[in-house]
Amino acid sequence: MVIAVFVILFAIFPLTDTDIWWHLACAREWVTTWTPVRTPVVNVHEYFQLAVGFVYGLGGAPLLVAFKAILWGVVFALFLLPENPKCHCEVRRTAAISSCMWRSLVAVVLLFVFRYHFEMRPVLFSLLFLGIYWNVLPRLFANSRLTPVNTLFAVLILAIQWTWCKTQGLYILGPLFAVLVLTAGIWNSRKSGDKFSRKALALRGAFVVALFAMPFLHREGLALFLYPFGLLDRLLGLSPSAAIFASEIAENRSPFTLLMAGENTLECVLMILLCLAGMGLAIWRLYKNRRPGVLNVSLLATAILVLIAERNFVLFLPVLLATLPNFPFRTPHFTSCRLLSTVYFLLPTFFIFGLWVRSLSAYDISMVAYQRVPVDATDWMQKHPHKGKLFNDDRAGGYLALMNPTDSIYIDGRFILKTADFFERYLNYAKDPALFMHDADSLGIDRALFPLQYYARWDTLLRALQQDSRWHLAYRDEYFAVFDKMIK
Repeated sequence: MVIAVFVILFAIFPLTDTDIWWHLACAREWVTTWTPVRTPVVNVHEYFQLAVGFVYGLGGAPLLVAFKAILWGVVFALFLLPENPKCHCEVRRTAAISSCMWRSLVAVVLLFVFRYHFEMRPVLFSLLFLGIYWNVLPRLFANSRLTPVNTLFAVLILAIQWTWCKTQGLYILGPLFAVLVLTAGIWNSRKSGDKFSRKALALRGAFVVALFAMPFLHREGLALFLYPFGLLDRLLGLSPSAAIFASEIAENRSPFTLLMAGENTLECVLMILLCLAGMGLAIWRLYKNRRPGVLNVSLLATAILVLIAERNFVLFLPVLLATLPNFPFRTPHFTSCRLLSTVYFLLPTFFIFGLWVRSLSAYDISMVAYQRVPVDATDWMQKHPHKGKLFNDDRAGGYLALMNPTDSIYIDGRFILKTADFFERYLNYAKDPALFMHDADSLGIDRALFPLQYYARWDTLLRALQQDSRWHLAYRDEYFAVFDKMIK
């Protein structure tokens, strides 16, 4: 419970992830860009968009941030819930309390360091659903009797899986986790000599198959079923057409790649060390126990996913905290173990809490990260319409679509809807201003919006536009600039 409270507090910060804005725009109406998209178009985030759109409609960004914070707290509570060690004597109980405090201290430190990963993204709902599976499936598969309660829980999981299929592409984690739980259960039952009956095994197998089949109960059917595989392709760059998405989208890159590029150096170092430590701990436990424990396999799998792509760290962190080993705690005989461990826990915790309180002063009460989305620039564009087509940076696309829907955008964060050739050409505009000038003429682009600080890859093109007599700087603030093309 303590950890969940700290997660809720640390998750209170403005909406820094720019994708949330096109999710909100799609909740109102499906957003289309004036540039072509790949088909078939599968809105795998539909239910997430409806949920966040409803909350945003009730209380705007502040309520959405509060909603986000509470959900993150629930996620960590779900993953940490199974850890409830029981002690039967005073010595062991005191040692357990001390160990729990040390683990909580480590957890609080890690949560504070990585607090800006607690964003309002569809992966939050995936973790929420996975946390429910984390608690329910081991108990469901362990009970060999088909009781009304088990049947109710099975129906609940199937309903969640059906919902998950239209919430995020990581819905595949649900069936995969069920396979892991089932495999571990079969292995452990054979070791103990208490094997599943054929009927019980058949029922569990049918349940897992039903989880995998849930996408076919939606109208998108096969396209929705295949969606996670396309997502994996673009994450790993397995096919030539997906390589550019894996290498050029920052969150798809490995922490090793980001470290070598000098991006988020300290965070990447700590991330890599945690993953390597988690992998080592999981492998040692698997070797020691000689059985595929669900916790250890999950820790190993999520650590590998993080080393493949930095964006997967939010999958690894709750599993890591749930599997943290007990820390030995020794004190002199004349010292109260419980008292000293409490002091050691509270002093650093209060210090971190103070740092968090201090960080709140930097946040705008609107809870909109105006440094990352064109708040003032969009207001200016609404008051100064143009006749041609708009070119925009991808991270600004969602906000423009929500706040200025009459002006169709060039691109947004849904890169999976774009071809590799289109994305590569878009990135080349930053390196080759002549290419942009040519395409602007042929495509009828007469307005372009660029970030000046965050994600500022556009410096070369900005200088070229300033020097080109056909373009002029129509608007500029601290964070964004708008160029308009001269009307002949």
